[in-house]
Amino acid sequence: MKRYQQKQTFFFAPIWLWLGLGLLFLSACTSSFSFAIEDSFDAATLTPIPTNAPVTPTPVPGGAAEVGQTFYKAWENGDLLGMYSLLSPQSQALIDRDLFQNRYRVAMQAATVQGVRIQPLAAKQEGATAVLDVQVTWNTAVFGDIVRPHSANLIFQEGRWGIVWDESLIMPELIGGNRLLMDYRAPARANIYDKTGNALAYQGDVILFGIVPGRIEDEAGLLATISPLLGQSPEQLREKYATADPNWYVPLGQITRQVMEENYAVIEPFIGAGLTADARLSRIYTGVAPHLVGYLGRIPPELAAEYASRGYTEEALIGLTGIEAWGENYLSGQRGGTLTVVDNTGRYVKTVAETEPRQARSIYTTFDVAFQAQVEQILAESIESHPLAGAGAAVVLDVNTGDVLAIASYPSYDPNSFDQTRPTAGETTAALFNDNRRPLINRAVQGEYPAGSVFKLVTMIAATRSGLYNPNTSYTSTGTWDKLGPTAVKTDWRTGGHGTVSLRGALVVSCNTCFYDAAYNMDLEDPNHFSAVARELGFGSSTDIRGVRDTAGLIPDPEWKLANTAEGGWVTGDAVNMGIGQGYVLVTPLQIAQLTAAIANNGTMIQPNLIDRIGSGGGAPEEVLPRGTQKPLPTDENTLQAIRDALRDVAGSTNGTANFVFDGFPVPVAGKTGTAQTAQPMPHAWFTGYAPAEPYTTLAGETITEPEIAVVVLIENAGEGSEVAAPVVRRIIAAYYGLE
Repeated sequence: MKRYQQKQTFFFAPIWLWLGLGLLFLSACTSSFSFAIEDSFDAATLTPIPTNAPVTPTPVPGGAAEVGQTFYKAWENGDLLGMYSLLSPQSQALIDRDLFQNRYRVAMQAATVQGVRIQPLAAKQEGATAVLDVQVTWNTAVFGDIVRPHSANLIFQEGRWGIVWDESLIMPELIGGNRLLMDYRAPARANIYDKTGNALAYQGDVILFGIVPGRIEDEAGLLATISPLLGQSPEQLREKYATADPNWYVPLGQITRQVMEENYAVIEPFIGAGLTADARLSRIYTGVAPHLVGYLGRIPPELAAEYASRGYTEEALIGLTGIEAWGENYLSGQRGGTLTVVDNTGRYVKTVAETEPRQARSIYTTFDVAFQAQVEQILAESIESHPLAGAGAAVVLDVNTGDVLAIASYPSYDPNSFDQTRPTAGETTAALFNDNRRPLINRAVQGEYPAGSVFKLVTMIAATRSGLYNPNTSYTSTGTWDKLGPTAVKTDWRTGGHGTVSLRGALVVSCNTCFYDAAYNMDLEDPNHFSAVARELGFGSSTDIRGVRDTAGLIPDPEWKLANTAEGGWVTGDAVNMGIGQGYVLVTPLQIAQLTAAIANNGTMIQPNLIDRIGSGGGAPEEVLPRGTQKPLPTDENTLQAIRDALRDVAGSTNGTANFVFDGFPVPVAGKTGTAQTAQPMPHAWFTGYAPAEPYTTLAGETITEPEIAVVVLIENAGEGSEVAAPVVRRIIAAYYGLE
């Protein structure tokens, strides 16, 4: 086989304009005073409110303008309590602050208000009363802008100006206790496809099987028929209704419409004879790439207000993980609805706004479902057949684009389990969350692990970048290393050492003591250098992969250690441990894959990407997304070529640590083994590599001259990288090129 939280945005009238109003009110010395206010945003010419009252000088205790402007400015800021504090004493006596705030919240939520904008128009003051006219614009998620004129009355009581409040100051139509009612219309959720259009998640019919015990005519035949379709034994099904009343309805499980149609002939005789079969619309997952696709769920309480402002109802389902979460805005479309005013008895008064829903847009991934399924199967088989392994991850990237060709995590799960309408939803989701194997974790992008010897790629780049080393710098390995003192002697994995090797040669044979020594010398020169280069190579921060959320891992340095540990300051031993990817170092398989791809493509770090394109819909055309950001590796061409040569020797030369795995393999592979020590008795097994490392002619006769794919495999607590992880990489590369 070939190869987002939305915050409320408020708009502010300039404070100087409002303060100017206050000064005008304070300086008034007539019984009647009218004026126009110029909006500083658009410099509109405004007409004063006319008055026929006689102009008679009278002293007016000042501050009406300041109260009016502060009341509306507080609304722009979302400060409802501040608004309440500016009501007149009489108004505060008629409505308490909690009810006041709730009236605003309920109305704005019903209208999906995301921001409030105020435009001052004109004002008039007569003695101890004043009127301020403004234009209020609600920016809503569903209807766009809803614009209404407001006339706010103010009165001077008990030594201060206050707003004379009623519901019309929320919206004029709400006078007299009317309220807003929203009737939502949401478009169907769009599908998620692989790169070629095969569905991964889609809206479709499912058939819900149920049973009425008292109507069963042939129990053995019924259970034998539906048991294999539901994946439950006859005994398990029988237990569900064993204690039920004969006339009760007991849900059993569900199947897709396709399965129903394929098996209808054998199911049909039992429908009505104890078995019920009801169709309903559901989100259906094929089961491939669950950690990438994700699943739906109820809106978390802490996000309820945000989603309500975007037009989501309380019972709406949203993407909680994976592409379902990343692509929520595309997949859910634009909600429509009708906003009406009803009176306090619920009777219709008028329609405020109405809009049709806008079609959702499907998402297409960068991977092919068949190859993704193969990688998942290879990883699962390798772990399940290993006597010690229980979990792991695999990543396959296109080295030239950063596109994800496959990401697998084991153990896995069925995203259909999160369909809360399934009869067994409560049991299955609880089991997933309580499973100590943590099947919901995407280990490829969220798992943080000590890197072991695959991190020697970083050490070599940092060492040559420091100026202390070049690829040919020699080191004599005796099997032990004691520069930290006699109580901290470190040993190599090969008894007696590797003899005199160059830095490049040390990468081939994975000589620990050579990289201890390099880290030691770099630290003496500059304790921050090694960590800084590691971060330039993408470690210690998110890769910003498009489509899923990943974790940052950890790269320690003197400042971090002082702030985050009780062990005191940085010591040279911390850098020495980092030299072979141990100590505090934590990385994700995706980060290792990103670096490996950059080495394979001659030195360009590319942001990983899981999303190929967004489908058309809602008036928008199909959109092919631009590929991720790129930056050069922080190393020179000589070092980069030396690393590429060394990685080729790891898999292709007799002294390479993975030669025995790839000997005779038709695809030329370059790579690096890693064995990372943990708190458990057995280490994590790593292998990272790319192919083809040299020109390769495929079975179809095509000659490929440059590397195409980077592959990383991590198997938790399973042993040596060369023995456990490298064979899995070989199988994945074979699957990619269609080999047995």
